[in-house]
Amino acid sequence: MIKRDETRVVKVGNKLIGGNNPILIQSMTNTKTKDIEATVNQILKLEELGCDIIRVAVLDKDDALSIGEIKKRIHIPLVADIHFNPEYAIIAIKQGVDKIRLNPGNITDKNKIVEIVNLCKERNVPIRIGVNAGSLPKGMEVNAKNMILAAKSHIDILEELDFHNIVLSIKASNCDLAYEAYMLAANTFPYPLHVGITESGTDFKGLITSSIGLYRILSEGIGNTIRVSLTADPTLEVKAARDILKELKLINNVPVITSCPTCGRTQIDLIPLAHQVEEFLYTVKKDIHVAVMGCIVNGPGEAREADLGIAGGVGEALIFKKGVPLRKVKEEDIISELKKEIDNM
Repeated sequence: MIKRDETRVVKVGNKLIGGNNPILIQSMTNTKTKDIEATVNQILKLEELGCDIIRVAVLDKDDALSIGEIKKRIHIPLVADIHFNPEYAIIAIKQGVDKIRLNPGNITDKNKIVEIVNLCKERNVPIRIGVNAGSLPKGMEVNAKNMILAAKSHIDILEELDFHNIVLSIKASNCDLAYEAYMLAANTFPYPLHVGITESGTDFKGLITSSIGLYRILSEGIGNTIRVSLTADPTLEVKAARDILKELKLINNVPVITSCPTCGRTQIDLIPLAHQVEEFLYTVKKDIHVAVMGCIVNGPGEAREADLGIAGGVGEALIFKKGVPLRKVKEEDIISELKKEIDNM
């Protein structure tokens, strides 16, 4: 089986995927791409949260023509998601897109495929082949082997044109099927793999499904980029991906938060407090552990184990740093005082 660090290396804008390079976080905008202002604003927010590569849908010519202006105003590689119409791919490449998501199987004009591949060669633009269990060729039974066959049929088209600047995804909404398909893909193709559990569900159910599925795949040493696909705001996808990679020790400079379950011992309004700390930590790029604990039973011990922590009392909290008590603060000052300490670490 080809492990993560044994795949080909593919350059996407200013990022390298595959080989020994870190696993990168991807998401996809849900704005209309031709609405440049809304699309740029969403991408900038995703960048702040740790998104490494962003994909936009290209449904028409105006979407394709918006690529150049969007690229001027963002800082991460931009991927164009294109189906059926080869002209949109040609426009997007000429506009300076960093990668295209394209299935040669749904573009029937071979001359256009050749034109797209030649443009990608000239500009060093990789192509991602994406196979989903739900969109296999008509009459093909849904199983991992057939997903690999579908991927190979698309990849063969590109390889026959001496094009190898390829990224591959083999997604399914079923965790077991996705796991089996990615295991086969890692044994079959030398290309970097973009992994995810597609159509996994809402922010609650989808996060559970994605966490289980991605844990199994990533733990095998498979995967070079990831997307947590949720029926939710894309910011939640990026946050979830960060946390999954952090738990697997596959990403650095990302804080960890520990917070206790509430109970009758809790003397401060812990739930909104923990959420506020968590939201702030998504904007922090430091390898630190922050504990937010609600009472004096487990609080001091947990807080001492963290780089920074609080243990709640009656309308107040004790702040710990590296296991050392610093000071007591009023409940209304906890967030501002924690932020000060984190900024100074």
